[in-house]
Amino acid sequence: MTGRIPSGRNDVDVFGPGKDESLSALHTHSGVVREGGPLHHGAESPRWPKGQRMDEIQIEFDVPAVMRDGAVLRADVYRPRDAGPWPVLLSRLPYGKGTPLAARMLDPVTAAKRGFIIVVQDTRGRFASDGDWEPWTYEENDGYDTVRWAAGLPGSNGSVGMYGASYFGNTQWMAALSKPPELKAIAPSITWSDPDDGLFSRGGAIELGITLPWSFLQGADTLMRRHRTDLARLQTSLIGLVQDLDGLAAEGYWELPAGRLSAFARHDIPELGYERSRREPDWARSCRIAGRHDEVDLPTFHIGGWYDIFCQGTLDNYVAMRRAGKSASLVVGPWVHTDWGHEVGDVNFGFGANPDLMGLRGRVIDMQLDWLRHQLGDADAGGPDAGRVLLFVMGINQWREETEWPLSRAVDTDFHLRSGGALTPESPGTDERPEEFVYAPADPVPTTGGAIFMSADFRPGPLDQTHVDSREDVLVFTTEPLVEDVEVTGRIRAVLFASTDGPSTDWVARLCDVDEDGVCLNVADGIVRVRSVPDEPAEHLVDLWSTSMVFRAGHRIRVQVTSSNFPRWDRNLNTGEPEQSATAMRVARQRIFHDAARPSRIVLPVVPPVDRHAVGETVLSEVR
Repeated sequence: MTGRIPSGRNDVDVFGPGKDESLSALHTHSGVVREGGPLHHGAESPRWPKGQRMDEIQIEFDVPAVMRDGAVLRADVYRPRDAGPWPVLLSRLPYGKGTPLAARMLDPVTAAKRGFIIVVQDTRGRFASDGDWEPWTYEENDGYDTVRWAAGLPGSNGSVGMYGASYFGNTQWMAALSKPPELKAIAPSITWSDPDDGLFSRGGAIELGITLPWSFLQGADTLMRRHRTDLARLQTSLIGLVQDLDGLAAEGYWELPAGRLSAFARHDIPELGYERSRREPDWARSCRIAGRHDEVDLPTFHIGGWYDIFCQGTLDNYVAMRRAGKSASLVVGPWVHTDWGHEVGDVNFGFGANPDLMGLRGRVIDMQLDWLRHQLGDADAGGPDAGRVLLFVMGINQWREETEWPLSRAVDTDFHLRSGGALTPESPGTDERPEEFVYAPADPVPTTGGAIFMSADFRPGPLDQTHVDSREDVLVFTTEPLVEDVEVTGRIRAVLFASTDGPSTDWVARLCDVDEDGVCLNVADGIVRVRSVPDEPAEHLVDLWSTSMVFRAGHRIRVQVTSSNFPRWDRNLNTGEPEQSATAMRVARQRIFHDAARPSRIVLPVVPPVDRHAVGETVLSEVR
């Protein structure tokens, strides 16, 4: 069987010539993809090996790889038609090797035309691969075995690099930690460092927003495999799963206890990992990179987004590798987890923010391919400097090149919470009365934008916070209009002196930008779950993660303080009972202190104003 499939965007310079073309002679098991015209690209086409053509590629589907325990995992393999030898790029994911998601991260046809063998593998227990589906459990060993297998494929030169995002960013780290000798470089995007800082939980609160929809979506393949010989039962089970997925906002997220959700048992599907990590604390090592970066002796290329659910993990991974003396590069855009476009939430950041333009630098995928080409042995490829950083600075909507993260020139600057809802650089000189509010778990503050990955009812990114600001259980502190631009680039934290009348509660802090028309947009937020002595003030640190944002002259900086952000994070029921069993709720009376002895504040890494071009800023990235 043969057919024609569209080639999509040619591998061309974003400002160079290109045309839509088609691919032909694609066979169901293996075949040839041939382009009608020459290959163009902003960088010179790979010449490794010399003199061989790469305008024809061969594709093989469901190529088996046998793991150490006998499980067979299957991959699709894309390779240049000529013999090579070629370096190998490997991606291992649980979402289906044929899913468009995999091609969005790095199009295998484009990469094969540039002189790579591309291997896209279904992880254990998923789609075409055998075995049982247990998130994270087998990725380190299976990663090692697959790298060694891929290095021995026909036409391989024995060098392997890895690429991918999120789960298949983590599979790269797990393979790297297993140290297969043929693995030479990894390029993880939008993935975490510590699963208890964005994946399973954050600040002690459950990442409920991602846990339920992710587990349900992966559960569909589990049910199809389980009931593939009983169509009636399969239909019933899938209908039930989809109903629960569709009902998350109205019902599923509200289910208690949040730490042991009945939906997973009801459908008999694996959950993301929070529950298992509490039952088996050592098991979380199967997806934890934090604390192990010294074991990875490879160059790394990191891509993140300021509104990505794993933003801080991406930054932490980069920082840890640089501190370990390893070569690492970093790109951070204004993006969310599933959309790297230039329109994010309620904001159009300008077409220059799009990953196909990158402030006139060309496509981010091509930057990644050039880097991989260099790391896998092409001395002519001119890879980026070891510490290269490319940041998108929001507010002015411009890309800027740096040589470090965090920026050493950023100055931690206190903005103090003050009476009357003021936010000032000056600390309280006299005693000020605390602010009070009531937190009722039955009526939590609704999640409104942010660095989230949730059901479709909840949009990520910067969203209008008007209805959040107006709630009685949200304290709002705002500066006067700024007389000049204020750049905040780096990690943000809030120091709250607070008390509650119960044994436990949560504190949530959010940084916002308010424009001249009063529109308030969220920039960054964080949560901390605390055990408390009732009515006794204590100091609490809330990690809001990192951003790069210029608050423009005439705008105001705002801080929201509250006790919930639901259903992104599970509700603290204010009883002190474990999340695995708590169902009873109590209303909590909260107090935030801001006096001379207890100066609650937000600490912003303020970058002193300099000549923007002196630090590599690209003003042309404002092109729309």
